[in-house]
Amino acid sequence: MSQRRACQVLGQPRSTQRYQAKDKTEEEKKLVTLMHELVRKHPRYGYRFITAKLRQEGWKVNFKRIYRLWRQEGFKVPKTTRKKRRLGHSGNSCIRRRAEHKDHVWAWDFIHDRTATGQPLKWLAITDEYTRECLALEVSRSITSDRVLDILTNLFLTRGVPGHIRSDNGPEFIAEAIRRQSETVGLEMLYVQPGSPWENGFAESFFSRLRDELLNVEEFMNLAEARWFAKRRHQEHNEERPHSSLGYQTPAEFASQCAVSIRAAPSLQQHTAENIT
Repeated sequence: MSQRRACQVLGQPRSTQRYQAKDKTEEEKKLVTLMHELVRKHPRYGYRFITAKLRQEGWKVNFKRIYRLWRQEGFKVPKTTRKKRRLGHSGNSCIRRRAEHKDHVWAWDFIHDRTATGQPLKWLAITDEYTRECLALEVSRSITSDRVLDILTNLFLTRGVPGHIRSDNGPEFIAEAIRRQSETVGLEMLYVQPGSPWENGFAESFFSRLRDELLNVEEFMNLAEARWFAKRRHQEHNEERPHSSLGYQTPAEFASQCAVSIRAAPSLQQHTAENIT
């Protein structure tokens, strides 16, 4: 019996009998090689982030194709167990007072780490809740309220004054000098309820990614090395790392599309010296 007749009897297309599996094309081999490089560089990225990074490299690929190759190569991001958290009751929480535009609400917080020799490292990050930009990422043995004020003043002079800054009730943030400076420039401080870090959720999210993708991956031999990585992370977060809540754009790309809504501080420069001292 001919193949044509047999397929006709069985109701099966002849093309299924003549199909031959093809080896990977050169293009797909290059794609898989690049995926391995990205996974080694960003071990905490899933296939959607890897797709976004490939698109940044100029590849025209969709999530389905990358997911197929992801499963084929056996890539996997270890799942982390997270505790359930309730909403805070404070009216200053990120749920109840959301950022409405660029530079409407900044958030800041600290995180602690150690060098390979056991010496302490203290990290300070300031982020824009609306654009997800990292405005400052500092690391030192210790960071006092005076140093926090210096960093904040430099941001005011270069970027402008936001409407609000959200923080916990740490001694560096509730210091009299900082509160006096905020009143001078017309800035409202949003202090979340004590013992409720989830109310400062954007800062917590930033530090969660920082610890997961940097602090748990790299071992710092000294402070100078930690500062080099801080500078690199600052640039990578803003200009290279796609953010899922921004449609897999980088914070810098998203911020460039936002209208300028920042306000200048009234007579900021003349108040700067007296408030720092």
